[in-house]
Amino acid sequence: MSRGKSGGDLKRDLKARHLMMIAIGGSIGTGVFLASGSAIQQAGPGGALVAYMAIGMMVYFLMTSLGELATYMPVSGSFSTYASRFVDPAFGFALGWNYWYNWAITIAVELSAGSIIMKYWFPDSPAILWSALFLVLMFALNALSVKGYGESEYWFSFIKVATVIIFIVVGLLMIVGILGGQAVGTKNWTVGEAPFSGGLMGIISVFMIAGFSFQGTELVGVAAGESENPSKNVPRAIRQVFWRILLFYGLAILVIGTILPYTHPNLAGGDVDAIAKSPFTLVFERAGFAFAASVMNAVILTSVLSAGNSGMYASTRMLWMLAKEGKAPKIFARLTKNGVPIYALLATALIGGLAFLASLVGEGTIYIWLLNASGLTGFIAWLGIAISHYRFRRAYVRQGRDLADLPYKAKWFPFGPLFAFTLCLIVIVGQNYQALLGQTIDWYGLLVSYIGIPVFLAFYLGYKWTKKTKLIPLEKCVLDD
Repeated sequence: MSRGKSGGDLKRDLKARHLMMIAIGGSIGTGVFLASGSAIQQAGPGGALVAYMAIGMMVYFLMTSLGELATYMPVSGSFSTYASRFVDPAFGFALGWNYWYNWAITIAVELSAGSIIMKYWFPDSPAILWSALFLVLMFALNALSVKGYGESEYWFSFIKVATVIIFIVVGLLMIVGILGGQAVGTKNWTVGEAPFSGGLMGIISVFMIAGFSFQGTELVGVAAGESENPSKNVPRAIRQVFWRILLFYGLAILVIGTILPYTHPNLAGGDVDAIAKSPFTLVFERAGFAFAASVMNAVILTSVLSAGNSGMYASTRMLWMLAKEGKAPKIFARLTKNGVPIYALLATALIGGLAFLASLVGEGTIYIWLLNASGLTGFIAWLGIAISHYRFRRAYVRQGRDLADLPYKAKWFPFGPLFAFTLCLIVIVGQNYQALLGQTIDWYGLLVSYIGIPVFLAFYLGYKWTKKTKLIPLEKCVLDD
């Protein structure tokens, strides 16, 4: 292994097609293949559709905000760097470290999921063997070069996109009666309390599921720092990817909710080990496709590998940028001759591996708490994007800059970032509102659900106290390198 060089810059080797599939691959995964069934079961087909569309609109505004920032200042630190420049260095420090931690823990989640999926074909094999193999694979793909990551993510995402398209086509043919026997029609939209089961609270309860499903779209902002032409490719990826994702999720939920009644017992299952309960498997089996469970198992495995691969990439780049900005040990800023932050990659892989091993110790209590601590990080990162964009645009105007000079301008400002901020805050605060509704308050449930907030605040306040940072006045925000 090359010792690497300190400082230096990453290589801009990601092409437009890589950027496109990285954004798609970041959000199409177990959220659509598994959790969509749980969402329909909780809120009915109409409620799930409304929740996903509402969160989808929030993500649209977040993506346009990120697009404006990433095309103006394409850096791998992304929203951590933007928050440090346009809000408060302490805010950027907390966002960066929390985001790194979140994705490092996600690697452990995907290693665990991958080993469970392999048990479908090899029931007697040891789980740790598959997890170790997947960890080595993810590390190798990221250690080669950024092009190695981009190319692998392109094909992982291609498989997922193809599966969703085939599923939607098959489902629509079943609804009109061309496949699977008699036409399904819209009868399942009138079963029980459908289309809106649980009313408004049912929809709100699905916001969290929908939010987790869309998380990962912000990866395009991290990848912008290694895109070969960010001012052109980032806006194109954001415009095209968002509508495709919204179309995929919207049509997939429409198909599932139309073909399967929301009262179907298997829709309640949303765990990765319940492949047979995947709504995709159920619909394909109803259409008469043999080996549906086996095929979906393979597709979900690619989703898991894709998520782990992306997690390894995103957390490595965030740690590299934190080191470059003096907010992490300098060793993590070292690059190989291929432009890979090798020590940041090693640290990330080590944390992911150790977190996975923690899941095997005792009853996995330590691992569960690690996982809970990372639960809200994605939403906090989204809040950071909305705040950073709002402050950036105001600073840009305050300093006498011409908005026409921006390479990409987010529409609907300031409504966009304010809407995204508000809805994101509602999702964070309302994550476990049920814990307050019982005869006695469920303090343990509250702690488990919201521990991510004090963890973030500890990073923020700790840095603020030691470095004596303050909110940066708009006139003093650094808009140029």
